[in-house]
Amino acid sequence: MKNRVLFIVTVVVVFLLGLLASSIVNRKNEAKYKYVPQVDIGENEPRNSEWGKNYPAEYQSFLQTADTSFVSYQGGSAMRDMLEEDTNLVVLWAGYGFSKDYNQGRGHQHAIEDIQNILRTGGPKGKGDGPMPATCWTCKGPDVPRLMNEKGVAEFYAGKWADKGEEIVNPIGCADCHDSETMKLTITRPALVEAFDAMGKDINNATHQEMRSLVCAQCHVEYYFDKDLPGKEGVPYLKFPWDNGMTVEAMERYYDSIGFKDWTHKLSRAPMLKAQHPGYETYVTGVHADRGVSCADCHMPYKSEGGQKFTDHHIQSPLNNVSNACQVCHREDADKLKLNVYERQMKTAENRLKLERFLVKAHVEAKKAWDLGATEEQMEDILMDIRHAQWRWDYAAASHGASFHSPVETARVLGSGFTIIQEGRVKLARLLAELGYNEPVDMPDISSKEKAQEYIGLDMDALRKEKEEFKENLIPKWLEAAKERESKYGTKSVSLNE
Repeated sequence: MKNRVLFIVTVVVVFLLGLLASSIVNRKNEAKYKYVPQVDIGENEPRNSEWGKNYPAEYQSFLQTADTSFVSYQGGSAMRDMLEEDTNLVVLWAGYGFSKDYNQGRGHQHAIEDIQNILRTGGPKGKGDGPMPATCWTCKGPDVPRLMNEKGVAEFYAGKWADKGEEIVNPIGCADCHDSETMKLTITRPALVEAFDAMGKDINNATHQEMRSLVCAQCHVEYYFDKDLPGKEGVPYLKFPWDNGMTVEAMERYYDSIGFKDWTHKLSRAPMLKAQHPGYETYVTGVHADRGVSCADCHMPYKSEGGQKFTDHHIQSPLNNVSNACQVCHREDADKLKLNVYERQMKTAENRLKLERFLVKAHVEAKKAWDLGATEEQMEDILMDIRHAQWRWDYAAASHGASFHSPVETARVLGSGFTIIQEGRVKLARLLAELGYNEPVDMPDISSKEKAQEYIGLDMDALRKEKEEFKENLIPKWLEAAKERESKYGTKSVSLNE
């Protein structure tokens, strides 16, 4: 009897082991033949759909970046009018394009569409040939490295934004981060390489794990346009201000040393700095970076389908993918993890909004001092306080995920901004008294975006009309030109947005 039972158990075990072995073999075969090339991908191939023929799993997940349904406390993928949500921003950016239009960034699939639609790229008479340089296209898609290779880097940066509209039609995708021959992660934007060189570092020594963040750092960083580079005078050459380091103070020292300003504030006349989106600079000061966690680990975690493990190219907020992005390391409940994130973001937002209100008051009070006859000498130190305080606010605000990536550093930066602007307002109060004004300065009604934009002198109806003319007249021509090039040159040219 015992022998019979042992025999039956042995048969069952052998059968199950056979099923397991068969499954393993099948999975290995699936993985082995998963990436049999279907097409030859050209060196400068910008079309994501062509890459997708060889890498269908990655491509299908990438297409999901078109989704705009996820909304979180601070971000998500939905279109959000940030000027409507926070009207202080209109005054803080008075005289700069961001006071016209500033929306929450959507997924990479929308990169081309969103820059075409934003009012900041309008221009006189709706032609899109306003002050925005061609450099503003740099992070919008894989046609950029194609053009840089074909025309040269400085030649790409030269000219106006509208000059290259018909050439850049593919949204952010494969060729922005991958070598077409080896599929290794690669740096396609020279500004990052040049920034590492300026710091005395060789980016070629970066590990694969470091590259899983550095390909993001090509764009999610602070930058400016340098028009005074030797041999490239007048060209708005893209540069990262990292020569002294990546901290808020190090970049400020760099900007101050070269006398750079993004614009002169319309109210206070302060020489302002506009932080772009220093996500990488703030990320490197946080605990995740310290533990060796890359951007891709959370925003592009691994997933498995069939027998294949691959990187999920649905680049998105980890809060919309907690099980793969967070719970791989953190064993807490998903709702608990989300609550932890929101608590950090809300506490940071509380201080950020307080600092904004102080900055708005400083700009209005400075305008009052000018109106009363203040001299440039009297205003010099005050304007630098406004510049430095708003730079700290913007550094913390524009980096989007900083309140979670690095809450301690973000709190420190905002705290130093409070100190600087309060000192500046004390100086303003003394100056106003010297000028014979001893009453509190009346603050404008900026309770809505429309009221705030009217206060700083924007004719929004005219700007919207210009943008509509641009969209009706110029964008169709760009798309038609793209179609003609694709028809003529095939894979060597470009295609419309997928």
